Amino acid sequence: MAGDYIPHPDGAFLEWAKTLLAYVTPKLAAFNIPQTALTPIQGLLTAYETAFNAAQNPNRGKVDVLNKNQTKEALTEALRTFIKGYLTYNPAVTDADKENMGLPLHDDTRTPSPAPTTIPELELDSSVIRQISVHFKDNGSEKRGKPAHVHGVELRWALLDNPPSSVEDLTKSAFDTASPYTFTFDEADRGKALYICPRWENNKGDKGPPGEIVKAVVP
Repeated sequence: MAGDYIPHPDGAFLEWAKTLLAYVTPKLAAFNIPQTALTPIQGLLTAYETAFNAAQNPNRGKVDVLNKNQTKEALTEALRTFIKGYLTYNPAVTDADKENMGLPLHDDTRTPSPAPTTIPELELDSSVIRQISVHFKDNGSEKRGKPAHVHGVELRWALLDNPPSSVEDLTKSAFDTASPYTFTFDEADRGKALYICPRWENNKGDKGPPGEIVKAVVP
C-alpha cells in the first residue's frame, strides 16, 4: 500500500500491530485512553494471529485464507480508527512514542487543510491476475495523484452480485496517499464484480464528496 504507514505484507502487518499494542497497553493511563477503547482491538489481534498462523499451514484451504484476509481487514480498520481517535493528535503522545509504535509524525503547528470539495476520478488496471490497481487523480486533471491540500483517498468498495444502489452498499474501506492502490484477491474471487467509490480526505479526516461508483471484474 504505497504511502501508508500500515505494512501491507501479512507477517509484517502482524508484527507491527503486536508492537503497537505492546507499547500502548501499559501507557493507557498516561495517554488518557480508556481500556474499553483497546479491548476490542486486542480481541481482533488475537483472531488475526490465529488466522494468520492457520493460513501458513501447507495444508491450508480456501477457508483459512479467506478467514485470514477478513480478520486482517477488520483489525486494520479498527486500528485506523483507534490511531486517529486516540493517538495521532493526542498531546500526551510524544513524537518518540509515535516512532516506537511505528506511526507517522504530524506537524501540529501547521494550518489544517480545508475539507476537500472536488471528487477523485479512477482508472482501473486489471492486467495482473487476481489484482486490480486503482490509479486516482482529481476531477478533470490529466496528472495522476492527489490534489493540493488533500492527504489521501478513501476507497469504499465491495464485491457484489448486483450493482449497488448507493455508496452505503459499499461496506468496506481502504485508504491510500499515493497512486495507485492495489487490491489483491483470492483465486475464489476471480470473475466477481468489484465496485469502488472514491472520495478525498484531508489531514484531519474530513472527507469530500464521493465520486462515481466504478466497476471492475477480478481477473
